[in-house]
Parts: sequence; structure tokens; C-alpha cells
Amino acid sequence: MIRVLVVDDSAVMRAFLGRVVASQPDMELLGASPDPLLAIDRIRRTPPDVITLDVEMPRMNGLDFLRNLMAVRPLPVIMISSLTRQGAETTVRALELGAVDFFPKPSSFDQLEGYAQEIAEKIRAAAGARVVRRRAVAPQLSREAVSGFVPLSQPPAPVGGNRVIGIGASTGGVEALRDLLTNLPANMPPILIAQHMPPGFTETFAKRLDSLCKLRVKQAEDNEVVRTGVAYIAPGGRHLELARRGAGWFLRVTDDPPVNRHRPSVDTLFRSIARAAGSQAVGVMLTGMGGDGAEAMLEMSQNGAYTIAQDEATCVVFGMPRQAIAAGGVREVLPLGEIAGRLESLTRASSN
Repeated sequence: MIRVLVVDDSAVMRAFLGRVVASQPDMELLGASPDPLLAIDRIRRTPPDVITLDVEMPRMNGLDFLRNLMAVRPLPVIMISSLTRQGAETTVRALELGAVDFFPKPSSFDQLEGYAQEIAEKIRAAAGARVVRRRAVAPQLSREAVSGFVPLSQPPAPVGGNRVIGIGASTGGVEALRDLLTNLPANMPPILIAQHMPPGFTETFAKRLDSLCKLRVKQAEDNEVVRTGVAYIAPGGRHLELARRGAGWFLRVTDDPPVNRHRPSVDTLFRSIARAAGSQAVGVMLTGMGGDGAEAMLEMSQNGAYTIAQDEATCVVFGMPRQAIAAGGVREVLPLGEIAGRLESLTRASSN
């Protein structure tokens, strides 16, 4: 039985989340607290398996509570986010602090009931998530201080016959992508990323990564020419694809139907990379729930791509890497901390 604690100052959200939990045969509602200080007492008495946490609350905001919780007694936390720019920035920060996942509140409370099953699935995934005590985010060098960085006034050259890297991620992917991308140099081949996120969050996420990385990181745009030294993140709620144009590549951003219930879908991205880049591609499957991308990673491998999956020990949720491995499309399984080095070595090998 998954024991859930709801922490939210909204009586409507407490009632809704309580109904969602109570309606699931494998869940138990431990309580619904209107603020974190009351929640702390409940956690001491009966530790929950999963916490849903609002941000704006009286006496202590959700981020301060989360920071303290993850430093002292790490538990799986799902953030309840608002669909605003400030809400997106706060959500990205919460995921960096150790929140496992988030649920964006719809614009109207009348729409809440339609999200009950999605929230239940997030709670189940969070219950099986790997959480650890969090370290502080290390300060990063500015681009100007990084040797070899191409100034923003001089855009990187379009890609010709070099590598292209595709990355898929879901639950736990925000932190995994930050760890991976901040360890890559500025002169990497182009990187295309499908991170499961709804509209309104990926632009903020891309800007946050861009401020931390030696690479340029941006939200992908339709018909954009693919360039070296740039990581492109699929816009929330839209698919990202790679297409060939002459000797180079460009991006397609579409509103095609969801694949594996996701948009952006890792399957959509990886399949397009397999067909456009073949043996010039590298595929990376990071932490995430479900099996999105597994079949397309097999297609990448069959077309000659080098494929890597994050190992179970360093995943928040091992679902997507596990499914990719089971499908037979993974060539190498690595801890998260070793993937950046492998990508660098593959890049050097392809340029020699």
C-alpha cells in the first residue's frame, strides 16, 4: 500500500488529491495538511511513501520545505505547479532540489477530474523512485570564462557529416539532464532532447540549462538548422524530429498526435534520428517511467547508431532504460556520471 501525504493550502486541491488517492486500491491517504509545518509533524509520526507538495503556502513555502526535507529525510515528492512563468521557474528549481515529478494545475478547477488517472500514475512511479540527500548546485563558470566557447554573436556552424546525439528522458530527467549537459564541452555535436514536459515549462528549463552549461541550450524551433555546440529541447506538448536537408540536418516541430501517450515522444525523436542520421547517431536513454523510446532505440541500433542507457543504480525511475534494454536496442549501460565522458570519446572517435 502506497501511503500518501498531501500538503496544499488549497482546500479544493486537498479534497481532489485526497479523492484520487482514496479511489486507488493500492493507495492510502495518510493526511492532508494545509501547510508544511503541520506536515512535518505528520512525517515524524508516520513517514509517507509519497508527498504531493504545493509551492505557495503559509508559514513556509514549498521550496524551503523541500530543500530541508531532501537534506535531512529524503522522500519522493510530486510538486503541484501553476501554469505561469513564475510557476515554471519554481517547478524547475524544485526538480533540481530533488522533487521526483510535478503536476501542473489546470487553468480551471472544473478540469481537475480529468487528470485523476495521470496523478495516480505519477504517485505510483514516485513510490518506486530512488531519492537521495541533495547536494547544493555547484556554481558554473560563465560562457565567457569557458575556454573555447563560441561567442553568441558568432553562431556555430551548421552540421555536415558529424555525429548527432538524441536523448530521451522522463521522470527524474530534469536533474539527470542537468548533470549530463553541464559536464559536456562547448564543441559537442548537436544534441536533440525529448524530455516529457507539458507546454509552458520547457522554455524555462532550456534557459536554466543554458545558464549552467558550456553548450548553448535552447528550445527547439520548427525548420531550424541543426548546429554544433547546441542542445535543442523539444517544446512541451509538441514533437521534435530530425530531418535531412542536403549534407546537413534541420528540425521539425509538429503537433502530430501523442505517441505512447506522450508529446513530445522519445519514440518520435529517436525514430526520426534513426532514419535521418543512421550510423552517425548516438542515442541516450535516461531515467523515466514507462517504455517510450524503447522500440525506436532498437531502430536506431539496427541502423548503426551507438546506443547507451542509464543504469538502474543512478536512475530515479528505471522504467524507460529497462524497457530499452529489454527490447534489445541498447549497446552499453552506464552510470549517469560516466555518460558525458562516453559521449566525448565517441565524438573524438568520429572526428579522427
